Parts: sequence; C-alpha cells; structure tokens
Amino acid sequence: MKLKTTLVAALLGTTGFAGTATAQTELTMWYHGGGNEVESNILNSIVSDFNASQGDWMVSVESFPQGSYNDSVVAAALAGNLPCILDVDGPVMPNWAWAGYMQPLPISDAALDGHLDSTIGRWNGEVYSVGLWEAAVALYARQSTLDALGLRTPTLDAPWTGDEFMAALAAAKASGEYEFALDPGMAWTGEWYPYAFSPFLQSFGGDIVDRSTYQTAEGALNGDAALAFGDWWQSLFTEGYAPGTSQDPADRDTGFIDGKYAFSWNGNWAGVATLDGGVDDVVFLPAPDFGNGSVIGAGSWQFGASGTCPHPDGVAAFVEHALQDQYLAAFSDGIGLIPSTTEAAAMTKNYAAGGALQPFFGLSEAQALVRPVSPGYVVAAKVFEKALADIANGADVADTLDAAVDEINADIERNGGYGH
Repeated sequence: MKLKTTLVAALLGTTGFAGTATAQTELTMWYHGGGNEVESNILNSIVSDFNASQGDWMVSVESFPQGSYNDSVVAAALAGNLPCILDVDGPVMPNWAWAGYMQPLPISDAALDGHLDSTIGRWNGEVYSVGLWEAAVALYARQSTLDALGLRTPTLDAPWTGDEFMAALAAAKASGEYEFALDPGMAWTGEWYPYAFSPFLQSFGGDIVDRSTYQTAEGALNGDAALAFGDWWQSLFTEGYAPGTSQDPADRDTGFIDGKYAFSWNGNWAGVATLDGGVDDVVFLPAPDFGNGSVIGAGSWQFGASGTCPHPDGVAAFVEHALQDQYLAAFSDGIGLIPSTTEAAAMTKNYAAGGALQPFFGLSEAQALVRPVSPGYVVAAKVFEKALADIANGADVADTLDAAVDEINADIERNGGYGH
C-alpha cells in the first residue's frame, strides 16, 4: 500500500505571511464485515468521529465478506500489498504475527485497563491486536424444562458436573418430548468446532496441543483425558442424544426455539433471536465441569497494525479512540456481542444489570479460555475439526486422535516450531 500525503496549504506568497500544512496521513483499513449493514454503519461512524477528532490521521475502510477475508489478507501479504490496519480473528493473530503480516501495536496500558483479557491479542509477550467485543457460549435451556425434569439449575459458582449433565440429557431423552436432548451445533463447521467443542476437551483435562511448549500435541490430544473426551463425544451421537453432522442448518437456527431440542450449545449472538422467538423463560447456563473446570472459548475479531504499515502509532491512535465505552456499547446494541468492559456493558440494553444477556458477560469473565496461542493453531484447528467430525460419524476414537496428533506434529516440525 502507498500512503498518500496531500498538500492542503501552499506558500501564500514570497512576502508577508506564508505557511504550509499537510493533510492527514491516510491509513487504509481492511474489515471482515462486508455485507453486514448494521456492523458497517457503526464502524464507519467510529472512523468518521476519529478522522474529525484530530489532524494527523485519516482512516479509510475497505470491507470484505467474512468468508473471503482471511484469504484476501494472505494474498495481499504475499504480494506486498497490505493495508495499514488489519481486522483479525483472535486465534489467527499469532500466525499472522509470526508470518510478518502484523507488527506489535504500540498502544498504552491505560487504554487496555479494565478490558476483558481475552479481547487483547498477545504474542511473544507483546500486544498485537485489540477487540471491541467478545463472544461467549452457554447451554441454552428453558427454566420450565429444568423444572419439569426435576433438574437443578446450575450456576457459575456451582455448574453441573459431567455426571449431572449426562443425567440431564438422559432425562430429556426419556421424556419423549424432544427429537434430541442436545443441539451442539453440528450443522456449523469451520472455527465453530475448536471454539465450541475444544472447551469440553479442556474440561476433561486435554487440549488441542500441549500449551507448555507448543511443540507437540502428543499427550494433550491423545492422552487418557483426551480419549475419555473422545468416548464421551462419540456417545452423544451413538446413544441418540444429539443430531450428527448431517443436521439440517434450519434446525440449528430454530430447533431450540421450536422445541425440538431440550438444550442447545450456542453463542450469545443467538440470544436475542431466541427471546424474540418466544422463549421467554430461556436460561443461559454455564458449561458443565468434566473434572478440570468449566471452560468456554474466547477471543473474537480484533484490530491491529499490518507488518508493512509505516505508521503503527497511527493505528494505535485509532484503536485507542475506538475503545471508548460509547462505541463498545454501540457495537453490542447493534450486533448483540459482549462489550469488553463493565462500563460499556452498563450502557447497553442487554448486558447491563438485569439485562437479558447479562449472564454471558459473567461467563466470559469466569470461564473463558483463548484457543491455543500459536501460529500453528490455524492448521491444528482444521485437524481438530476433522477428527471430531470423524468421531461423531463413528470412527475409532484412539486411532483418530493419534492420526490428528501426527498431522499436527508434522506441521509444527515443518515450520521449525513456529518460533516458540
């Protein structure tokens, strides 16, 4: 990208008063929200306010459809044509930082004070990106269902144990009232699998990779804890508790609302639609604890400076401006995601005290675990997705997890350990 500096005042004469001034330096931003009118309007409003608030920088936005965004960034990086400001999905950031697509963001500590930690993208001890919102997953249920089945309502302080969770599924199945007891969201693919399902593995005591070194998946993804997780995961489908990989996407969208499922593992972004769908007694329950704590995924889209941007200070100035609580609240009210500070949450309709989605803020604070912070995550995530789909479809658990470990380890070795 060529940054343009435009002369907006010239010498007024050789005698008398003469002055020069330069216009704001342009910082091009690439954004993943193309096609989302509400989201784009909010971002454009923030950009306009920033451009009018100071005289050094002028941000301009180019939006892409989310499905093609990452590929566009990679292609531009290879061609040496990156913009200055990049929008990056949190778990992808370490890969882009390692590859040189991004550089550390020189943002002040004060600007990050009070933000949910999972909204701050760190790699090798430095901040590279910061998000304006967070997302969380909960177990959706109707209070009337819990009461009818005689189930305890779990809380953050006392979530269901794994045994209690399975007893709840068994009770729902035995009632004959539902097509399936649980909707894990099998119609969704891609990042949903590691984001939504690896927390179950982590609660069993395993992980996608060994986070102590990030040099291997051995033991983490195929050890005793992972095998127990895999057996449990497969049982959801073989014992008829959940629909499999052929789930109708329409059922994923409305099955819980329509009463086809007793429980749904879903994100906060579906909360408003659930309420609007007439489920007025919906409760958002914490993840069950399978022995090593209750865990949910964390880390959403964030802003940072590209590796080729000559003005990271300008990028940091924009990000600091965008982190004002009024903007965080506007994004939350507009697109339903979790504001990243308690102050912003208090300004919103749904996440303020007593708001319909307030429990999700507590879930993010108490249960959130970012996905493995490694450049190799982008490969490991796809391997994990395939392994879980195969296990759900009846593949041998041990063989499948061993093969996944081999594939992840081979990728780490090919890339020299990814700089860990």
